[in-house]
Amino acid sequence: MRVLQVINAFHPPYSSGGAAFVAHNISKALAKKGHEVTVFTTNVLSRNKLFCSKQNPNYSEEVKVYYFKNVVYKPSVHIYFSNELVRAIKKNIFDYDVVHVHEYRSYISWVVNHYSNKHKIPSILQAHGQLPRVGSWRRLKWIYDFFFGYRLLKDASKVIALSMVEAEQYRSMGVLEEKIAIIPNGIDLSEYAELPPKGAFKKKFNIPEDKKIILYLGRIHKTKGVDLLVKAYAYLKNETNVKDVVLVIAGPDDGYLNEVKALARSLGVYNLIVFTGFISSEDKLKALVDADVFVTPSFYGFPMTFLEACSVGTPIVTTSLGDTLEWIDGKVGYVTQPTHHDLAKAIYRIISDDKLRRKFSRNCIKVVRSDFSLEKVVERLEKVYEEVVEA
Repeated sequence: MRVLQVINAFHPPYSSGGAAFVAHNISKALAKKGHEVTVFTTNVLSRNKLFCSKQNPNYSEEVKVYYFKNVVYKPSVHIYFSNELVRAIKKNIFDYDVVHVHEYRSYISWVVNHYSNKHKIPSILQAHGQLPRVGSWRRLKWIYDFFFGYRLLKDASKVIALSMVEAEQYRSMGVLEEKIAIIPNGIDLSEYAELPPKGAFKKKFNIPEDKKIILYLGRIHKTKGVDLLVKAYAYLKNETNVKDVVLVIAGPDDGYLNEVKALARSLGVYNLIVFTGFISSEDKLKALVDADVFVTPSFYGFPMTFLEACSVGTPIVTTSLGDTLEWIDGKVGYVTQPTHHDLAKAIYRIISDDKLRRKFSRNCIKVVRSDFSLEKVVERLEKVYEEVVEA
């Protein structure tokens, strides 16, 4: 099958968000299974830089990747635009059996929609948690949905929901039940066959060996609830007198880092928090291995970091502030009410009870292998592709 994947940013800039990671994993897995996979994307290197591609296409693990130049690129407000990409879609879309677009509120989505309809090419739309009108620009999101979004969802051959919650969000926006396929993110377990030695992250960032780590890993953005985590950590340190715990906040600034640091100073815990900034894949794995609990207070969609944490057996704590995933609470960790003391109590239960932590750790590894291996997820995706192609 000839498959075209379309996304604003692709491998290597995982700092641009989880969708780039997901699209890369899907593409390489499809290619390994014999499909002819092409990716149209832009030349994003990081949240602040573009790069110059010396050749097009590039080949990455049997995937043909075209990087097109951004003429408008403002990561702070998530604006991308490449007229080269628009021309490529217009000129080449009929060369493919199916088009999978990993964007919703983006010009790419309606460009794909227009030309896939024109040439009668089946199209798959995957929103990756972009449907809720949260954060900044809420009014503009509503305007986009009214003029473009509802039409995109109506015209798509299928939409992919990452969870039952996201499926309900699609339904609330008028998508018919038969058009919704629930396919979670998957993870390549072969990348976790050999783990770094425990203590490597602590050693690199000068964290004492006897300290336990609460880890946040992701973009430092207002919608992620990092402020709630800092308040929970301050509650643990100041109110429950927990001495042996360090909070590590790892990931690139997405416009909210200064506020988080100011909050930490006001609560008297700034010097107790390790801010690493963006870390490499190697250091990320070391951090996950050394962490006693992985915390993301708020999310939309299906964070890949949850699967990465589970793959090394690190329990998860989150809240009901954003979306929810039904496989977390009481199985691999906790989903709490979105208050700092509820979050702190859930974290404390895990870090203070070795027996409970080991139980969650075993469940983490078991659930990833049984439900979220990349191979199983891609098999489900193939069936969706075949269904729309044969329709």
